[in-house]
Amino acid sequence: MQMGQSFMKIAVVSDIHGNVLALEAVLADLTGEAPDVVVNLGDCVSGPLWPEETAAILRETRWPTVRGNHDRIVLESPKEKMGPTDSFAADRLSRQSLDWLKTTQPTIRLSDDVFLCHGTPDNDDRYLTEKVEGPKGHLPDEETLIAELMGESSSIICCGHTHIPRVIHLHESGQTILNPGSVGLPSYEDDHPNRHTMEVGSPHARYALMTKGTSGWSFQEKILPYDWEAAALEAEKNKRPGWGRSLRRGFYGPLS
Repeated sequence: MQMGQSFMKIAVVSDIHGNVLALEAVLADLTGEAPDVVVNLGDCVSGPLWPEETAAILRETRWPTVRGNHDRIVLESPKEKMGPTDSFAADRLSRQSLDWLKTTQPTIRLSDDVFLCHGTPDNDDRYLTEKVEGPKGHLPDEETLIAELMGESSSIICCGHTHIPRVIHLHESGQTILNPGSVGLPSYEDDHPNRHTMEVGSPHARYALMTKGTSGWSFQEKILPYDWEAAALEAEKNKRPGWGRSLRRGFYGPLS
């Protein structure tokens, strides 16, 4: 993607996590929206669902794609050091799909206005739009957000990783941070930097649209139904009941 290229309508997807059913719902919706470009902020295939089927679709889209932390682990970590989410994907990806995953980039400067990353501009495993305090993520203050940008000066920064959709305007710098939320996984639990949950509260697939008009950029969150029961059953079949509950409910919590 050439620096300086101008786009009027950009679709932003992130954190598909091998959920091909949610991805197919997004693809169907994109047909009607007809954006100039679709960008993918990473964490494409890891999860107890359909990693190879997801990668096969993404190989064909040729979307500019950022390498998420889980994409990096699948490519670079020894198998014995992977957790079950990543090892499931690594075991099932074809050579073609692994070769495609290697073409993803740590960050992408899409245009003069738009910068793409997975976590923060310099760290794919660090939250930008959430600060972990206690058992949940919370919106950071403006000073913290500006510091986390590490000098990145693009007017629009698109990031993922948290699975929580946000549009944040920084008054001091005039910048906007967009997190589209997750296409394929609406809640999860993590122990980094301390044990916490992220949950969006519904099982829908999510992505975002950015449209440039005469007054500047406008933003739209797209919230789509799909067969999340089938996705939950697939996760449970693959011995991941926590994923099943998340996919079915959008909340993370004790299994019932």
